[in-house]
Amino acid sequence: MKKILTALVFTICKLSFSQVIIGDNVGTATDKTSVLLEFSSTQNKGIILPYITDKTGLNTPGSMILNATTPTAAKVEYYNGTTWVDLSIQTANVSSYLGIQPTAKENTNAKVVIGANTSAADGILVLESNTKAMVLPTVSSYKNIINPAPGMMVLLNDGGIETLAFYNGNQWSFWSY
Repeated sequence: MKKILTALVFTICKLSFSQVIIGDNVGTATDKTSVLLEFSSTQNKGIILPYITDKTGLNTPGSMILNATTPTAAKVEYYNGTTWVDLSIQTANVSSYLGIQPTAKENTNAKVVIGANTSAADGILVLESNTKAMVLPTVSSYKNIINPAPGMMVLLNDGGIETLAFYNGNQWSFWSY
């Protein structure tokens, strides 16, 4: 039922200018013309990346994952089109978290595409647009996130200094631009 409801919400949002705002009701498709997917900046929550236990064939540029192919040495990674880039500082043991992940393989062709009718890119959630972007969940301090899950990603905005932060289950890693 939850999957059907989620698919229905994404379908309705797709038909409504292909924009999704999650977590608050600030703004509309009319005034946020460069936004494809946006998360609230007041919730102290983040995005949890998918836990991957087998990277075979996973080679879509822009993919971000929690690499749990070795559950006792999990890391957050990004695929730049050539190689996987480690975004963690240390490894983490996520073995206990894998038990709460679905064990049955789902349809590997199933995906939700936001921003276009179709996409050749592989992924569960594909954001497909040449003119719009995703706005990450923003927090003022990663310390305000209670019990972050491994694979969590947020944008820290500490008085105008913005830093991308990833939690691998052991510690936070920070990337500035």
